[in-house]
Amino acid sequence: MITLLGVCKHYAAKPVLGPLDLDVPTGQSTVVIGPSGCGKSTLLRLIVGLSQADQGRIEISGTVLSQINIRSLRLQMGYVIQEGGLFPHLTARNNITLMADYLKRPAGARLNERIRELCSLTQFPEDALTRYPAELSGGQRQRVSLMRALLLDPDLLLLDEPLGALDPLIRADLQQDLKAIFQALGKTVVLVTHDLNEAAYFADEIVLMNHGKVVQRASPRRLFSAPADDFVRRFINAQVHDPLTA
Repeated sequence: MITLLGVCKHYAAKPVLGPLDLDVPTGQSTVVIGPSGCGKSTLLRLIVGLSQADQGRIEISGTVLSQINIRSLRLQMGYVIQEGGLFPHLTARNNITLMADYLKRPAGARLNERIRELCSLTQFPEDALTRYPAELSGGQRQRVSLMRALLLDPDLLLLDEPLGALDPLIRADLQQDLKAIFQALGKTVVLVTHDLNEAAYFADEIVLMNHGKVVQRASPRRLFSAPADDFVRRFINAQVHDPLTA
């Protein structure tokens, strides 16, 4: 569904991504992981059109992403960022319906039904829809952000460290809920995380990056059993090390 060919991105003449060739299969959960500054969040921003590649091209469902068609292609994408990115002056419901309001979709029975469906899917209490983000827990804010991304039923779901700011117990609960949602919807998912255990939990395939390039692409089992080089081995060992056994 997503294809990147020779994609490069620089900031202030400093290369942060590429040259990168990558394809993301339809209906699969692909998790992008790597150390801070490796380019994984930049990759998502390029796919969603928030940044422009300096070289190469990005294709979404066979269509080359450009400034001419970015608005129409974005309707195929749901985008979730760390801490939710909710507007504090809008209620949970109004945050969820933001794109529908922008597209001037009627606020009728169908929209109400869709919101109820999403509340059920994400286990968000309907009586909290009138609350503002400051009145919600961290987990509830992420559920609102996810509902906003799913409202228009996009083919592609992009998530940039969506659970990174949550405490461990809330994060574990939301991980389980997210995985169930991914499996129920069967959408194409690209999720960025810095947590290898989280990557293995969600991924059909892991894309491990370093210095703006892909160092290994493999199933979780293959990544752990056959690391491609010393960097991959060190990255794995740094995250699976148990200090209680040291």
